[in-house]
Amino acid sequence: MPKILYAVQGTGNGHLSRAMEVVPCLERLGEVDVLVSGIQGDLELPFPVAYKLRGLSFIFGKSGGVNLWKTLVKANLRKLAKSINLLPVENYDLVINDFEPVSAWACYLKNKPCISLSHQAAVLSPLAPKPEHTDMIGRLVLNNYAPSTARYGFHFAKYGDQIFTPVIRRTVREQEVLDKGHYTVYLPSYDEDRLIKRLSIHRDIQWQVFCKHARKPRSIKNINVQPIDSEKFIRSMAHSSGVLCGAGFETPAEALFMKKKLLVIPMKNQFEQHLNAAALKSMGVPVIKSLKPKYEDLISDWLENGSAVPVDYPDQTQDIVNRVVEKHLAGSSGEWSVDNQFQNA
Repeated sequence: MPKILYAVQGTGNGHLSRAMEVVPCLERLGEVDVLVSGIQGDLELPFPVAYKLRGLSFIFGKSGGVNLWKTLVKANLRKLAKSINLLPVENYDLVINDFEPVSAWACYLKNKPCISLSHQAAVLSPLAPKPEHTDMIGRLVLNNYAPSTARYGFHFAKYGDQIFTPVIRRTVREQEVLDKGHYTVYLPSYDEDRLIKRLSIHRDIQWQVFCKHARKPRSIKNINVQPIDSEKFIRSMAHSSGVLCGAGFETPAEALFMKKKLLVIPMKNQFEQHLNAAALKSMGVPVIKSLKPKYEDLISDWLENGSAVPVDYPDQTQDIVNRVVEKHLAGSSGEWSVDNQFQNA
């Protein structure tokens, strides 16, 4: 069986959510080692992690953006360089990377092919929607954070032959979707006091807020705040009237899949989220810049008049993984095929 290294970014929860679906598909095709780097994730993976590394994480702030100062302070570049040098990527037949820098740079330095299977690969495509203003530094970071030799991407729509619709977690696909009248909120770059202050203005709305900075649940007037809990969050979304969240990838994709009306706020200093916002806006999803008072009317209009944007997100993860693995293993050996692997299993 081929040896496959699957390396995933551990900042935030989106990459980890996708890994839960991708890794079992890879395990049907070969012997898989999982690498996770990053320090801002909240999800526990249901399979062994061979390499757990600090990596290079973006640190969320509390007022709507990435905290660039804390990101720099937390970055241990010496340890990062050591991890890159020591990672034995040469021992694997195939390295598949979900925006993970250690394995990507280890492959680059050792002249080893690195296959990107990520959302970032899609937003960088010239075929994907772009915001009106380009962040040159943000684009430079996205292009060089995790270099690769081939790119396959996931996006809100299929913008090209190597761009696929989102991987939706099985737990989301199996949810009973209802409308119990509340609104679900996930804005990880805002603290709970700021969220309570801004959302309490809309007094007739029941808000269920999941806050990265909350230590324990609490309710104030029409707002319930609780720490991040994946199962509770998915259930809250499934039973909501709508979802207010950042312009990440997985949460908006899951909300769209569950046919929930959606309002997004792209994170400051995070160019990828502004690329996502451009794509969502092109689909008809409303986008606002922040929770500042000048956007209250837009939020009110969304609450009163917003509607879900129709999408079609079929379950095609195994087919995508088969395609990527077969192409790049066959390219290296000329003999390996998915069909033969399944026959020998």
